[in-house]
Formats: sequence, C-alpha cells, structure tokens
Amino acid sequence: MSDLAVGKTRPRRLNVPGLSAALPLAVLGILFFYPLALIIAQSFATGHGTPVFANYISVLGTALFRNALFHTITITLAASLGCIALGFTLSVVIAFVPFPGARLFARAIETFIALPTFLVALAFTFIYGSAGILNGAVMKLFGLTLPPIDFLYSAWGVILAEITVYTPFVMRPLLAAFSLIEASQIEVASILGAGWFRILRQIILPAALPALMAGGSLCLLLTTNEFGIVLFIGAKGVETLPLLVYDKAIQEFDYASACVLATINIALSLGLYALYRSALAWFSRAGLV
Repeated sequence: MSDLAVGKTRPRRLNVPGLSAALPLAVLGILFFYPLALIIAQSFATGHGTPVFANYISVLGTALFRNALFHTITITLAASLGCIALGFTLSVVIAFVPFPGARLFARAIETFIALPTFLVALAFTFIYGSAGILNGAVMKLFGLTLPPIDFLYSAWGVILAEITVYTPFVMRPLLAAFSLIEASQIEVASILGAGWFRILRQIILPAALPALMAGGSLCLLLTTNEFGIVLFIGAKGVETLPLLVYDKAIQEFDYASACVLATINIALSLGLYALYRSALAWFSRAGLV
C-alpha cells in the first residue's frame, strides 16, 4: 500500500524519445537559423558568371564601410569601458558607502533597463541639443547668438547616451556580487590597518571580477548592435554598421549590400562573444573567477 501511495505521488513524465531536443531546435530553426540562412545566402547572391564574393569585395572596398566599422568599434569600446568604470564606481558607493536613499537610488538606476533607448537620446536632445535647456540658458546668460555646446551631435554624444543606457546592465550583477561579501571581512581589514584602496583591491575587486566580465561583455554586445541611439541623435558623420544596414536596405533598396553588412555585423558580434568566452576560460584557469 505504501509503495502504491508513493507511486501515486511521483510526477509523471512523457516518455517521447527526442521530443525534448526536437522542439527547441525546431523553434530555433524557424525563428533564428532560417532567417539567418536567408540573409547569408542573399549576401552571396550574384548574377551568372559573377564571382561568389563579388558583393563582399564591393562593400568591403568602400570608404563608407571602413568608416562605419571604425565608428562601430571605437564607440563600442569607449561606451563599454565607460559603463564598466561608472557602473563599478556607483555600485561600490551604493553597496559600501551608506547614505540615505541608497536603495531608492539603485532602483531608480535600474529603471533605465526597462526604458527604450531612444527615450534617453530624446532626453539628451532636450538637455544638450542646439535648442536644448543648457544651450538656451548659456546663450541667454552670455548673450550668445550660436549654441556653444554641440558635443551631442558627434561620436561623444552617442557614447555618453550609450553609457547612460547600459550602465545598469553592469550594476545589476555587481550589486548582486557585492551582497555576498561579508561586512565582517571589511571591518576586520579596517581594524588591521588596511586602507580603502587595499580593501578595494584585495576584497572588493576579486569578488566583482566575474560580475564585471558578465556585465561588460553584455554592454559590449549591446553597444555593437545599437541602432536607436545613433539614429535618433543623428550625429554628423557618425555611421555605424547597424545604421549602414538600415540605409542600404530601407533608403537605397540595396538588399545584397545590406545582407553583406548584416553578416559582417553578426560575425563581429559572435567574435566578441567568443573573445569573452576565451577570457572567461583564461580567468577560470588562473583561479581569478
């Protein structure tokens, strides 16, 4: 009777061989791999007698592509480093420097994750734009006829907007990692005479390293593929790969070139992810994470 009762309470499972793997693979195939295969195939589509890589040779040989690739890499690296530096600083202050409203401040920063990126670009336009609040106040104060602050419509404006948007993606894993550090560790270190820099280097930073790598790699991928901020700010002469894909496909109807650029952008993102995995493996072997 007891065996029967136990048997009745056991959860039943569908014994369908291969179903657990086939269903996710089918969903991925329909929603991801099939569209990706179409894009890659279109990037190689040429007329009869035309070399297979003719589209790639045509796109890669243009100055427009080289400028877009340069802007994409430089903006990505600058914005990601800015997110890591700002996110680490804010997280340390919130976690280890008690002040009234620290928890509310952390929640307010996290709300940026739920906001569309173009809203931050719009807010920056209202504040730092040519007709924005800051320029209007300075022009009125000093009697100027032209707006003196014009960094917004450059690569620096894009970088600042991306740092504002993506810093919370670094702070969330950092704050979670800092919550695991025992307060007694810092108190004992302080009693033994360790200064704040030594505590930061020997206690806080080792605990933060895995979270920094996770948040930094996420920012690296997000900023590489950022489109809304660059388009909305409209920085002069700043063309990135996602924006160039949009221009070729929507404005010029050059779908072959757009697919080439999209394939290169995908390869760049996968390369950055592979670099992150390699760095994580190296840190693991070194015992740092």
